Amino acid sequence: MANTGIRGRTSRHIGRILIRAIVTLLMVATLNFILFRVIPGDPATLLLGGVRTSVTAEQMEAQRQNWGLDRPLFPDQVVDYLSATVHGDFGFSFKFRGRHVADLILERLPATIALVGLAQFIAILCGVMLGVYSGWRRGGAVDNIATGASLALYSTPSFWLGMLLVVIFSTALGWFPGYGAYSPGATGGPLDWLLDYLRHLALPVAAVALGLIGQYVVVARAAMSDVVAEDYMVTARAKGLTHGQMLMRHAFRNAMLPVVTLITLNLGYVVAGAITVETVFAWPGIGSLTVEALNARDYPVLQGIFLLLGASIVVANLIADLAYGLLDPRVQ
Repeated sequence: MANTGIRGRTSRHIGRILIRAIVTLLMVATLNFILFRVIPGDPATLLLGGVRTSVTAEQMEAQRQNWGLDRPLFPDQVVDYLSATVHGDFGFSFKFRGRHVADLILERLPATIALVGLAQFIAILCGVMLGVYSGWRRGGAVDNIATGASLALYSTPSFWLGMLLVVIFSTALGWFPGYGAYSPGATGGPLDWLLDYLRHLALPVAAVALGLIGQYVVVARAAMSDVVAEDYMVTARAKGLTHGQMLMRHAFRNAMLPVVTLITLNLGYVVAGAITVETVFAWPGIGSLTVEALNARDYPVLQGIFLLLGASIVVANLIADLAYGLLDPRVQ
């Protein structure tokens, strides 16, 4: 009976999480539609080439009718938008002359995942390990150096780090290229292509990873410092457990709760990418596409990107809630 009650509570807990995630997605989709309708400017002008003086009022109105921009926002356009979104239809791009928004996003998504995904992996591996060690050995040389460097990195904008890396390692030393994903006119086999891609990837990944490492070190160190001072750690020490046993059996797992929150939220941003870093390095990812669409007031592309970002954040929070139940059963 006890196990049945626990399973029932767990099922209800997961059900509440899923319902909350679905409602949040609907709210994000609705706000996503409204947000880009308050941006000044008329996309119909862009569709006709952006030259007002050579376009008649009749041509402008015909274009608005063709793209459904003449219909009332509420409820016509918003209902059509939500219905199409549920069916996976994000519409057509204004700027890119009728290309499917989903195709544009999928075309740019691999570059962003390669950039931010690799940076996240490096940052999680290095930042969490360094933060846990600093919190476990508070006041030592490693702790002092790591804390100071992490606070500096945490407070530094990633685009500024990117420009600094370009100046040092691309302009001054010439070790890595400073823009793009490939060398123009490069030839060779698959291995040469991969090496060229990795060389272009090195500086953007470093710019994103350095800022993330600062976050992970600060949060992991603070969490571990709090855990070390708990009564159960004193009891574990009194029982004769070694430092390694205390760290792995008691301290590490309890210190991971706030770290898991940060990791999952940051993983949610993998989809959107580091917009400023992609702009600095002219990296052909989702971030660059966002800037292009924003400058052109390309509502469908912006809606698709921001909806994808919102969905990734909601999914990341869903994963965090489920992970909490595994790390700390009291959450259920």
